[in-house]
Amino acid sequence: MILLSVDNLETYYGPIQALKGISISVNEGDFVCLLGANGAGKSTTLKTISGVLSPARGNVRLADIDITNYQPDEVARMGVAHVPEGREVFPFLTVAENLMMGAYARSDQDAIAKDFERVYRYFPILEQRQDQRASLLSGGQQQMLAIGRGLLARPKIMILDEPSLGLSPLLVKEIFEILQRLHGEEGVTLLLVEQNAQVALNAAQRGYVLELGRIVMDGTCNELATSDDIKEFYLGQGDTTGLAEKRFKRKKTWR
Repeated sequence: MILLSVDNLETYYGPIQALKGISISVNEGDFVCLLGANGAGKSTTLKTISGVLSPARGNVRLADIDITNYQPDEVARMGVAHVPEGREVFPFLTVAENLMMGAYARSDQDAIAKDFERVYRYFPILEQRQDQRASLLSGGQQQMLAIGRGLLARPKIMILDEPSLGLSPLLVKEIFEILQRLHGEEGVTLLLVEQNAQVALNAAQRGYVLELGRIVMDGTCNELATSDDIKEFYLGQGDTTGLAEKRFKRKKTWR
């Protein structure tokens, strides 16, 4: 079943068109990645899905409900948990209070308590530091907290914006292993925006490539990882001499 569908989405920042008619879909239980360089429109896509930005054209549907014009809090209540770029935890609240913010729309206290245990099972460091202010956590721990906060919302889909940003390779590996566990063990549906193509393609099932506001490639992660274009432009494999010029020329042949 298609859980999230984005159809012909166009989004602007003032006179600047950031998304130029993109269409993507995420099935229930999928792990999908959206790849692209800086400025490609990845974060804009997630912000439009979650209601932070309003599209000029196109629509966003969650299952059979059109959520295109919903406000961010309404989108969250519908079951979309947005883990933003830069984590954006509440620095002066404790770890436990930050997690509780993810459950602000819920009233099922017993289930919330079980979800705290669930988050602490995946992120033991958060349980150890539950009474500390979030500002005292490391960048990796704050990323764990942001993901945990999303899980407390009991979302139908979690959309994550650059979870590897600013983290060491070891922490990136740990974060992505946990995302794979959440997907594999609990069937959490994930839409991931990521510049680190290698880790994204290793973790996800399907992917889209975004260039200058347009989807230019899509397929299984194995198909994308073995594509000459992806290997050359995103994985740093092959001959990278004159890469910028070749990228411009080859892009003309992409969809």
